[in-house]
Amino acid sequence: MTQTRVLSVSHAKAPFERTTIQRRELRPHDILIDIKFSGICHSDIHSAHDEWGGGIFPMVPGHEIVGLVEAVGTEVTKFTVGDRVGVGCFVDSCGECEYCLKGEEQYCTKGVVQTYNSRDYDGNPTYGGYSQKIVVTEGFVVGIPDVLDMNIASPLLCAGITTYSPLKHWNAGPGKKVAIVGVGGLGHLAIQYAHAMGAEVTVLSRSNDKKDEALELGADQYFATSDPATFTALASHFDLILNTVSANLDVDSYLSLLRVDGTLVNVGAPGKPDQYNVFSLLMGRRSIAGSLVGGIRETQEMLDFSAEHGIAPKIEIVHADQVGEAYERVLRSDVRYRFVIDVSTL
Repeated sequence: MTQTRVLSVSHAKAPFERTTIQRRELRPHDILIDIKFSGICHSDIHSAHDEWGGGIFPMVPGHEIVGLVEAVGTEVTKFTVGDRVGVGCFVDSCGECEYCLKGEEQYCTKGVVQTYNSRDYDGNPTYGGYSQKIVVTEGFVVGIPDVLDMNIASPLLCAGITTYSPLKHWNAGPGKKVAIVGVGGLGHLAIQYAHAMGAEVTVLSRSNDKKDEALELGADQYFATSDPATFTALASHFDLILNTVSANLDVDSYLSLLRVDGTLVNVGAPGKPDQYNVFSLLMGRRSIAGSLVGGIRETQEMLDFSAEHGIAPKIEIVHADQVGEAYERVLRSDVRYRFVIDVSTL
């Protein structure tokens, strides 16, 4: 067993404390990773506060993990000691169902094993990346391209794949008009991906506060949704709307912006159910959809695409003793746009 220092919470909304846990002995296909950086995702806060229920405590959050391979099992073939690697939102799946076989492990019918706040198939709780080390089977580890700084790569393992996957699935590209709702931790990456894919990119945000940043990131147009004229001007305009915010929208108003056969895809997760009028769908054969990160192959593809096109999150590095404060700032929307923990300070 490998003992490692972690940041954990003992119960819902408890302050973080430094403690230790035991990581399992290396199995033949396992990799021991010396973690360098771990991103802070809003879902970490939801989980640590047990806002979705079912929290497993004590909890070590973190599923945007980047580090170096420290040791490998006897049958590992993909990685060697010293390689730059990453771990995202899940660490195991059945490997046998139709979705695992398609490389979409996130939809595993047996139930994907999440990186933290989950249980592995032996019934043991999983602990995440607010930790010095982690042990993961090689099939759920991705390589970090050399041109990506490790701290920059960290948020891509959740925020990056969460936005890349639906844009690719719904064919964002040349000739497509794509709207991104929100310019936050997800939205500022979605803008970059949609632009790099060749789509015409419009940003929809509550105010004009982030207009200059959005245009610098690759948006072709920017509209403030607080202006009622926006919805009139853009009626029946978009092929795809990617909603990256966690607040409830006036769904009917956004559906009115879609062309016939257009789709509103949600990757944000509001705390309350959305409401809409079914005629908003019927009158334009429109769809409402959702998307949950991406599989391992697609995550590697996303990292390689990011490296090729110079796509990077805007980050702020925080030390281990600043994580509680960082959570408070995320809740105040006081970050542009992702916090990343320097694990060496743990």
